Parts: sequence; C-alpha cells; structure tokens
Amino acid sequence: MTGPIWKQSSPGPQSSGGGAFPLPALIALALSGFITILTEALPAGLLAQIGEDFSISQAAAGQMVTIYAIGSLMAAIPLTRATQGLRRRPLLTSAIAGFAVANLITALSPSYALTMAARFVAGVSAGLLWALLAGYAARMAPEAQKGRAIAVAMAGTPLALSVGIPAATFLGTIVGWRTCFALMSAAAGFLMIWIAARLPDFPGQAEADTVPIVAVGKLPGVRPILFITLTFVLAHNILYTYIVPLLQPADMSTSADMVLLVFGCCSLVSIWFVGILIDRTAWALAIVTCLIFIGAVMMFGIWPAARSVVCMAVALWGLAFGGAATIFQTAMARVAPRQTDIAQSMLVTAWNLAIAGGGIVGGLLLERGGISTFPPAVLTILIACALVVLSNRQQAFKTTP
Repeated sequence: MTGPIWKQSSPGPQSSGGGAFPLPALIALALSGFITILTEALPAGLLAQIGEDFSISQAAAGQMVTIYAIGSLMAAIPLTRATQGLRRRPLLTSAIAGFAVANLITALSPSYALTMAARFVAGVSAGLLWALLAGYAARMAPEAQKGRAIAVAMAGTPLALSVGIPAATFLGTIVGWRTCFALMSAAAGFLMIWIAARLPDFPGQAEADTVPIVAVGKLPGVRPILFITLTFVLAHNILYTYIVPLLQPADMSTSADMVLLVFGCCSLVSIWFVGILIDRTAWALAIVTCLIFIGAVMMFGIWPAARSVVCMAVALWGLAFGGAATIFQTAMARVAPRQTDIAQSMLVTAWNLAIAGGGIVGGLLLERGGISTFPPAVLTILIACALVVLSNRQQAFKTTP
C-alpha cells in the first residue's frame, strides 16, 4: 500500500487530486486564512477604542490577542488528533463556524470577561483550521502542483497583513470596533456556505492508519522542520512585535502603518514566486529565504538610522517572510504524507510558540539592552535556522512525498 488508508467516502463532490488545478476551492481556503489572521490581529489596531469601551487599559485590551494565541497553542494538537476520523469538509466548516460565533459574541459582548472567552474560542478554531488547510489544499490538487496549491491556500495570510488589517483598522475608526467584528462574523457565515456548496469533501483518517504523536515527531525530517519553523518565526516576531521601536532610530515610528504596508506587499510578491517554484526546488527556496532575512537584519543592525536602508530592509524582510509558511507547510506535508494533519498541527504549535516567544524575548531585549540588541540576537537565531536548512536537504525538503 503506497498511500494513506482512508475510510470509504460518502456520496458528494469529491476530488482525488488528479484533475485540473482547483483554483476556486483554493481561494475559499485562502479566505479562511484571511479571516483567521484578521480575527487574530484586528484588536491590536483598535486598542484605544476597545479599552475605552470596557474601561480598561490598552495593555489589558491587548490581551485579546494573547488569549487568542493561547487558544491556538492549546488546541492545535489535541483537537486535530481528536478529529482525525471526521470528514474534512464538515470539520472545516465547523472551524469557520467557531469564528462566526466568536466574532459575533465579541461584537455584542457587554463585558471584558465574555469577550476574552469568545477570543479563546476563536483561537481554538484557528488552531484546528491552520492544521487543516495545508492537507486539504494538497489533497485537492494534482500531485505535481500540491506545493502551488498550498501557496494559494496560504495567500490569505499576507493579504490580511498587507491589506486586510490596515483597511479593517481604518474602517474601525469610522464605524467602531464592534461593527468590524460583526462584519467578520458575517464573512465567516458566507464562507461556510461557499465551502459547503463548492469544496470537495474527503473522508477522515481510518483508525488503523493513526500513529502516536511521538511516532510522527520521529519521522525523518519532522523535527528539523519544526526547529526551522520555530527559529524563523521567532526571529520574525521579535522584529514584528516591536516594529515601532525598531523604526525609531530612523525617525520612522510614526510611519509604522506605511512600513507594514510595504512589508505586506512584498510578502505577496514572495508568496507568488514561492507558489511558482515550490514544487521544483523547496530546499533552495528555504536557503534563499533565510539568506534574504539575514541580509535584512544585517541592514537593520549596520544602518539603523538610514531611512532608505531601513525601507529596503523592510522590503527584503517581507520577501523573506511571505512565502515561508508555504515552504514549511509543504515540506511538512511531504515528510509526513500519511499523517499530514497531525504533523501540521505540530507545526502550528511551533508557530504559535514562536509568536508568544517573540513577544517575550523581544520585550526582555528591549528592556535590558535597548533596540540595538535586536539585530545580533535575531541574527544568531537565523544563522542556527539556516544551518539546519543547509544540513537537512534530503530529509526535510523532498521534492515529492
């Protein structure tokens, strides 16, 4: 037997991944990622409004982002494992329903405590959804285009970062933060209908084909990919979380929104290139991504006050980050083809650990040594990441499963 053992499927639209490239269905998956990122990050742009509404500090309002990350971190692996046997389309629809409900409660909530509970539920939904996306996209696409399919499915992330969050933040200043969450709830409801009507369904994994999570972690290539993901995303989040102090030496902190727009646009370009090349040369893409990121950080460190150099560094950073999720998730799908969803849930956990770690490590560096300590610290992390990429071509970056 060369492939996974799957339960017999029920009647309905199906795809074996052997037909035409399923662009409309992949766009639905990309929209799922778009809503997930928007739900996660929107409070950060509207802290003042939220804090005033609940009579709390902006720091307390910012914990709406933290509790979301905690929900994702806690749910990704156990929830993915518990739902392995369920059909994929109803499961994906349920995860999106979690966003519809949580965002509606957030929009109507009369109390901070209820809002935090709703945000935790949204984070749990995100943990499950991120674990599903890559495997779902790969199963819909022809074998030779699975990497490109994952790239399209992941396009919602840079799109949300570059366009969605700035636009939603601007809209929130006009119509209020509660209306923004209500609109996201409505968008999630629309997406549920789209997915139910248009996406192919797939059976869950047969019980006989499941293996302990420890065994998945021991598969060749899984641990290097987890380390690469953890270090790369940690390096990114140390800079991204503290982008305002990072821009202060160049007197650009008041232009952080425009800087992030540049970052997001370059991320979109990156994911386009990665989508074209990922099925042929994932390892080379991973190396180039690390080197570009290292180059950007060196520019931050050597010329922190030069505006033009800082802008170029931000652009290179966006180019490095945009396609990273696609590279890592495609690599994981290829090293664990029979346990894709569990392996992806481990990657999601590593990703969220790095997000949380970026805030903590960056905060300690900023408090004890100032912003000048960021480039050497981030360079050290990225060099470790690059060395693992260089030494794991055969195990971690296969061109086929």
